[in-house]
Amino acid sequence: MGGKTLAEKILSEKSGTDARAGDIVIAKVDVIFVQDGTGPLAVRQFEAAGFEHLANPGRTILFLDHAAPSPSRELSNDHIILRRFATRTGAQLSEIGEGVCHQLIAESYANPGEVIIGADSHTVMAGAVGSLATGMGSTDIAVALSLGKTWFRVPETFKIIVSGRFSKGVFAKDLILHLISTIGADGASYKALEFSGDTIDNMPMSERLTLANMAVEAGAKVGLLSPDEITRGYLEAQGRGASFRPLNPDPDAVYERVIEIDAPALEPIVSKPHTVDNTSLAKELDSIEIQQVFIGTCTNGRLDDLEVAARILEGRVRHPTTRLIVAPASKKVLMEAIEAGYIQILVEAGQRLCLQAALLA
Repeated sequence: MGGKTLAEKILSEKSGTDARAGDIVIAKVDVIFVQDGTGPLAVRQFEAAGFEHLANPGRTILFLDHAAPSPSRELSNDHIILRRFATRTGAQLSEIGEGVCHQLIAESYANPGEVIIGADSHTVMAGAVGSLATGMGSTDIAVALSLGKTWFRVPETFKIIVSGRFSKGVFAKDLILHLISTIGADGASYKALEFSGDTIDNMPMSERLTLANMAVEAGAKVGLLSPDEITRGYLEAQGRGASFRPLNPDPDAVYERVIEIDAPALEPIVSKPHTVDNTSLAKELDSIEIQQVFIGTCTNGRLDDLEVAARILEGRVRHPTTRLIVAPASKKVLMEAIEAGYIQILVEAGQRLCLQAALLA
């Protein structure tokens, strides 16, 4: 029958079965979260079902991040719902200004081999540390909140092998946009994308998080990377090095598709309206006028991203007709960027800084 992919291994362990692609399994969930756009519905569904207690309050997180501070009366009331639910059940509440849920899950909760579900499509970002992380609807989340488990169809896996070094100015965002433009915005619907190759092995965690984050833009159920020494270093820096464990696909794992990408051949690439797979090389768009530049949130709001922007903008100012907005992905990132001097450079360049630490997700 062959060996197992990362997705099959994790779901086998968490379900206590010999899980293979196409199987339906009931798996234990390690972390569950909602954000203020989806959380109130999950809370209402939880209560409508007659549930009263959370299966794991310490690893159930409610994030106030997508509408923070609240721009309307209705959303303010939604924030009240989540705050009261946290008080009543013991769930963890991440308040306004702490950062975007996906970044904070990676910083503080996600560990290799865990199953993480969230009421948000970009939950997949935690796959960068080797978690099987995926978004679900609010009703499914409500049931999992109480039962601590949920059902999965084990996804087939595309193995993405990336080799070589990026050219100057090329980053993980260019890699994932190239992949999506190759297979299409729905080219990996309900598949697992498993990233490997020496390019990935040498990629810092900030870039890995971008890859996993955008797996869903190709329709993927999960985006997974094998935990390695870079993962260990990242977890140690976050204070949970003891949670590290190696996890690799079997050498004879069975893949639905294998895609090989030559990293040195990649160039900076841009996704145009109105679909993510409508791409062009950046050099082909030199006649396009830019009214607004946004740097930040969970996809590209980490310290490395702010460093790149600061390096480009140091000693320069923005064009008078172009707005520049920067939103660090979390309070931790914001504080580190202040300490490193990046925020001063960006402010002097004429940015509008979202000091709430990633107000937009």
